[in-house]
Amino acid sequence: MTSTKSKNQEFETFKKNHEQGSTGLGDTVEKITKKTGIKKVVDTVFQKLEKSCGCEERKIKLNEIFRYEKPECFNEEDFNVVRNAVESKQNKFSPQEQENFVDIYTRVFTNLKRPECTPCSFKNEVYNRLVKVYNTYK
Repeated sequence: MTSTKSKNQEFETFKKNHEQGSTGLGDTVEKITKKTGIKKVVDTVFQKLEKSCGCEERKIKLNEIFRYEKPECFNEEDFNVVRNAVESKQNKFSPQEQENFVDIYTRVFTNLKRPECTPCSFKNEVYNRLVKVYNTYK
């Protein structure tokens, strides 16, 4: 029971980290200004002036113009499939396992087309990109 709970917690942490990931330049600028204290100073000054600083609008605009290629979040089942392969250092995959990973890839990378030659592109295009998503947000 404990291992199931910890696996569940791992997924919840992954999901939270993914949600907090920047979607564009505006989010990144906001994080930097918060960490450096600039945001607090700006908010204090504009509050005293009884005006809006325009930060939220600027963030939205920058996110629209300079959008990152942020993948969709894994669902819990996808997370477990990728995590198990990574943790077991699996390097050989059956055709059915490859197809399962391609299905996850297609769902997570909605802006990319489904690879045409799965055996040819599986390791470099599909598996490695899914592992990168896993490692980025775990």
